[in-house]
Amino acid sequence: MNDKRALETLAVHAGEKPDAQAGALRAPIHMATSFELPGFGPELFDALMMGSEESPYVYTRWSNPTLRSLEERLCALEGAEAAVVTASGMAAVSALLLTVLSGGDHLVASDVCYAGTLELLGEHLPRFGVEVSFVDTSDVADVKGALLPETKLLYVETPANPTLQLADISALAEVAHGAGISLAVDSTFAGPVLQRPMDLGADYVIHSLTKYLNGQGDAVGGVVLGPEQGIHRVRQEMLVHLGGAMSPFNAWLIARGIVTLPLRMERHSRNALRVARFLEEHPRVERVLYPGLESHPHHGLAGRQMKGFGGMVAFRLRGGLGSVVTLVEKTALFRYATSLGHAHSLLFFYPTDVYVSERPYLSEGQRERIRAWMGDGLVRASIGLENADDLTADLDQALRGRTPRSMVAPLAYRLLSR
Repeated sequence: MNDKRALETLAVHAGEKPDAQAGALRAPIHMATSFELPGFGPELFDALMMGSEESPYVYTRWSNPTLRSLEERLCALEGAEAAVVTASGMAAVSALLLTVLSGGDHLVASDVCYAGTLELLGEHLPRFGVEVSFVDTSDVADVKGALLPETKLLYVETPANPTLQLADISALAEVAHGAGISLAVDSTFAGPVLQRPMDLGADYVIHSLTKYLNGQGDAVGGVVLGPEQGIHRVRQEMLVHLGGAMSPFNAWLIARGIVTLPLRMERHSRNALRVARFLEEHPRVERVLYPGLESHPHHGLAGRQMKGFGGMVAFRLRGGLGSVVTLVEKTALFRYATSLGHAHSLLFFYPTDVYVSERPYLSEGQRERIRAWMGDGLVRASIGLENADDLTADLDQALRGRTPRSMVAPLAYRLLSR
């Protein structure tokens, strides 16, 4: 979709028109599971065979007016030809991979990415005869060296979860296309306001819509965007048969959230930079990983590839697990919870030994590189929309404190993890 209007305008208007019957300015939620079919003829055949992305509606697992409206808005934001929304981000990842890959194919993928994706790639795809090579996708030479004649797809997550490593999308697109394969980019941490992978050469883009695009922490969803023919295959072959369809109500909630996405991402990014700079100077913090800091190894790439640095900050604490427990127990504004991209700030801890030791499909060299980046473990912070001074004050008082559980936590962890 090549809509030249500004992204802020598209976030409000794309895919939504006043309701034809009532004139309502918000699109209605079509909760129906089934739709009256056209009379016998070409239109009925088109509907039942899913002949195109604009086929008449048949069943909400296939498509639905509310879902299609959200897909149109997402296409406008990403500059994509087509999109298919799914029940979750992992449903989107699975749908794309199981459409593109077959037994005997080879996949090259980021060795650091969302844990659910890593487990799908490392544990389950090989069961179906797909060979997977994990590589450091921030190293273009490493990617080139992993390509085989059987390679069908290069899968990249940038910025990576939870390490905030970046990959050069333009350079990797050139590598992929030179080998005659497609490049898929999970851009969840950035979103279309900060990064548009298709403008940089990617063929497919994936988002967990649960995160920044929804922004409210109240709806789960995912999306795959890409060329019309490829997305139509994903819908026909995997959405319909695997059944990972999004609820129309969730689609409506996510579309509502997207209206404020540009404003929210500006605030998330501004707050995150303030928090990252504060943490970098704090005596209880060992290392801060944020693309907006000059100390980040990929800061230059972030400046070229992204329009902002995002709302995610990762950091290593001095004092090990005890310091992490103190931080979690004493913060008042930050909540210890999974997920990200909410209006409120969240913290989650990734112990490095668990993150790498549970991955038998990673080489020892990869584990050592990940350990060097993560130290003993990373605190991943999703910086919300609160006042930045309140957030830094909350972190400061928590970092300087101690709690009874923090003093026994390291010993308890060693005993429990034996």
